[in-house]
Amino acid sequence: MSLARAIETGDLAELPSRRDEDWRWTDLRGLIRTLPARSTAVEGGVGAGPFDGLATPVDQVLNGRAERADPIEAGVAALRWISRGDGAHAARKTIRVGKGETLVLLESYEGLGDHVAEFDLVLDVAEGAALERIVLVDEPAAAVLVSRADVTLAPRARFAQTVLTSGARRQRIETRVAHPGGGASARLDGVYLLEDQRHADITTVVTHAGAGGVTDQLTKGVVGGQGRGVFQGRIVVEPGADQTDARMGHHALLLSDRAEVDAKPELEIFADDVACAHGNTVGALDEEALFYAEQRGIPEAAARAMLTEAFVAEVVDRIEHEGARDVARAWVAARLRDTR
Repeated sequence: MSLARAIETGDLAELPSRRDEDWRWTDLRGLIRTLPARSTAVEGGVGAGPFDGLATPVDQVLNGRAERADPIEAGVAALRWISRGDGAHAARKTIRVGKGETLVLLESYEGLGDHVAEFDLVLDVAEGAALERIVLVDEPAAAVLVSRADVTLAPRARFAQTVLTSGARRQRIETRVAHPGGGASARLDGVYLLEDQRHADITTVVTHAGAGGVTDQLTKGVVGGQGRGVFQGRIVVEPGADQTDARMGHHALLLSDRAEVDAKPELEIFADDVACAHGNTVGALDEEALFYAEQRGIPEAAARAMLTEAFVAEVVDRIEHEGARDVARAWVAARLRDTR
């Protein structure tokens, strides 16, 4: 079952529901009573993207229809998933990074209108190759969006990912990594900044199938208003995946009594010689730190903003590409001004 399948067939029974354990906090079947008509083709220009000027080529998928673009293989490339109007659409794309090559993928989700959409991405990272994926999700409050990335790593491959999102009516950003061990490494980071009644679900599954692999994961969220953040992280260490080093952290701040965060970090370990750990915290701003800031003459509102931005900065600072890191910092600062 999937949103893409429901859009293709028109069958609402294909939608994931709370009866599916992995979807119990992001119920689509209970939300979508009628699927909108299929989205029409986009006419006219769509303007610049958030990573404009940082990448060549730029590949655009407009209402589920891919524009012709140069192949994305190595270097710095941009991928724009663009939704316009109130229709339903889905799209799928495959990107392969060749042996020993390096790719920085600047990926954006840009929406206008109350659309329903699923975008699926297949990423194949060959032996000794490196891929950094920075994902900026900026969707309307009434949109429904599912993004799924299936990542396959070869030995000695390196994959780094940072997802930044402000949520939507329902939103799920899912990443699944097939990890071979063999000196390969994966970093999966995320930031969700939610206000009003926005919902964001960051779900990850990393499966270590061989010995000697590394996974490092850090997700942070800030939720105000009646927003709802969901984090589901699962690391699986299969039999024989000895000497796996896997660490996961999720931490969230609640800025309102009506805000909600649901978190489910999981380790499934079937090997003995491993170093694995996870941590999870959900709470309010540190009142003691806030007090000391105010004692130094900083107004309460400014002190709260400063502490919140510092909380999120730990994730943003791990972005390796300098230009994308600057874009992410500016985006976080702008969103935090509206999250309360």
